Amino acid sequence: MEEISTLSAVEWSRALFALTAMYHWIFVPLTLGLGFICAVMETIYYKTGNPEWKSITKFWMKIFAINFAVGVATGLILEFQFGTNWSNYSYFVGDIFGAPLAIEGMFAFFIEATFMAVMYFGWEKVSKGFHLTATWMTSIGANLSAVWILIANSWMQFPTGMKFNIETARNEMVDFSAVAFSETSITKLTHTVSSGFLLAAVVVVAISAWFLLKNVNISLAKKSIRIASIWGIISALLVAWTGDQSGYVMAKTQPMKFAAAEALYEGGTDLSLTAFAILNHDKEVGDGKENFHIEIGVPYLLSHLTTRGENHFIPGIDDLILGNKEHGIISTQEKMVKGEYAINKLNEYNIAKKAGDTAKVLEIADLFDKDTPEGKKFNEEYFRYFGYGFFDSPLQAMPNIALTFYSFRVMVMVGGFLVMFFAIVLFLSLKDQLTRYRWMLWVMLFTLPLPYIAGQAGWIVAEVGRQPWTVQDMLPTMASISDISATTVKTTFFIFAILFTIMLIAEIKIMIKQIRLAEKED
Repeated sequence: MEEISTLSAVEWSRALFALTAMYHWIFVPLTLGLGFICAVMETIYYKTGNPEWKSITKFWMKIFAINFAVGVATGLILEFQFGTNWSNYSYFVGDIFGAPLAIEGMFAFFIEATFMAVMYFGWEKVSKGFHLTATWMTSIGANLSAVWILIANSWMQFPTGMKFNIETARNEMVDFSAVAFSETSITKLTHTVSSGFLLAAVVVVAISAWFLLKNVNISLAKKSIRIASIWGIISALLVAWTGDQSGYVMAKTQPMKFAAAEALYEGGTDLSLTAFAILNHDKEVGDGKENFHIEIGVPYLLSHLTTRGENHFIPGIDDLILGNKEHGIISTQEKMVKGEYAINKLNEYNIAKKAGDTAKVLEIADLFDKDTPEGKKFNEEYFRYFGYGFFDSPLQAMPNIALTFYSFRVMVMVGGFLVMFFAIVLFLSLKDQLTRYRWMLWVMLFTLPLPYIAGQAGWIVAEVGRQPWTVQDMLPTMASISDISATTVKTTFFIFAILFTIMLIAEIKIMIKQIRLAEKED
């Protein structure tokens, strides 16, 4: 019964964190891109002196402010959970994970808070140049906040630049640049931020299309669409390119997530990229059944994109769970044995330390010291699989295949659509043909939910796809949570679900109110 209770607490803690993160990501991405769009608009006002651009900038700044305020509130709740629900995780890797979050709070958020006041209340109180600087700095600060948070998340996906301190049983940072500038950090940062830029462009285009449909604020709408469509096509192409880079890095650093995103059970070379498929939900590891009921793929493309034409072997789920000696892949069961050995050595160290057995303490400490020959061998053969020692079954190393697979395709399909969408919108805007095709205005309006859906799908791939790990290969979720009852977490989940829903409804109402006020001011 105790084990069931623990598993239940794990699942509810995961659900609570997912709830908070998904609500948080409704508000944050808009601020990443909209801040810069406002800065561009104000720059045009600064250069031309045209008061219309000042009015346009002020309107979009109101939309920015609404989302920024709610984003801060949900973000604070998100970070508090590391102490309340994930205290074992916080203790084990807090020295590393906490550093980027501390920088975000002390540096990036400080920039936002300082210059935002000037941006909103300083229009007639400071010079045009200083106000423009404040707008740019607020936008930069908002994106810097995202930078440090994404670096922290990227380290969880690909832990590097740290050393395990056996004395404290904590991982400590030894190379900040390795943490901040790993391939995973760079690709996650560029892909996530550019997706926020893309979402902001869609929001500006959709609201502007509404004005054109209502035949109000025509000049504001057309000028906004012109700026947003240029911003949008650049962002859409950047999202596509960084997405390709992310997939390449994922295949190297998180092969199980990559295999799950492709529902790839049997690895190989010359693999096709699955464009559309219906999964065979009866498929199990090593059973030899077909992966899909229906599949439409592009021959050889998956291997080409993943290995950049070198056509290396790409492991599938079967290879990663059952092992593949031909390609030097050990089974999850072997990793579990090696991880358990590392955990046992850590326990032996603690027992020897309490017993005052200095010789034993020094002997085991040498194993965990990566700078000694014994330590290098131990870390390479055993400690690298530390997290697997917590598993009871090899199948626990598998994420939810169906959710990861379908979410990945939703994200990619929406991204492809938005490239074509902005190419058309930009063409119509440059030709001043926006009001000629009323049906296109409705398309522009109803495109609004798509980048939100794609953003959520992307985070599902990123987070569900790396399960069961909080820190890849090092610490699973089952070993990360606090000593807290499932009932407590469940109650908190429903409280926050109600609270966040109220906040979302309130935010939408406030935004609609601002749009209607703009209609009346025309």
